[in-house]
Amino acid sequence: MSDVLLLNGPNLGILGRREPEIYGTDTVRDIERAVGEEVAGRGWRVVARQHDCEGELIRTIQDSYDTVGAIINPGALMIAGWSLRDALANYPRPWMEVHLSNVWARESFRHESVLAPLASGVIVGLGALGYRLAARALVATVP
Repeated sequence: MSDVLLLNGPNLGILGRREPEIYGTDTVRDIERAVGEEVAGRGWRVVARQHDCEGELIRTIQDSYDTVGAIINPGALMIAGWSLRDALANYPRPWMEVHLSNVWARESFRHESVLAPLASGVIVGLGALGYRLAARALVATVP
């Protein structure tokens, strides 16, 4: 069996309670289950981690080079997570960047991701469905 890394950044551990009008009511566990359903047909399992600290996110990425790919919601670290960007630049597998809200429909400081140019794909504004779509993209992308 192969693993898919599902990595969520700062403030995403409180999904379901955090501004549900923006982020929806699905919890991190709900999202983990949904991604697991999407990748199960390939015999993959989800290794899910959520960290509020950029350093822990980096360590998780560096410890996950043997995964088949990753789905990453960096949260606000998309804006200025330069060390996270460096870690992802060295990640040897395809990965998808996901954001629950449409970042371009929000405050202007959210309109640019320093990570997106490195991602295999970016999905924004579709709520928890975006994670499922990212999982489908990985299934279609990884040989």
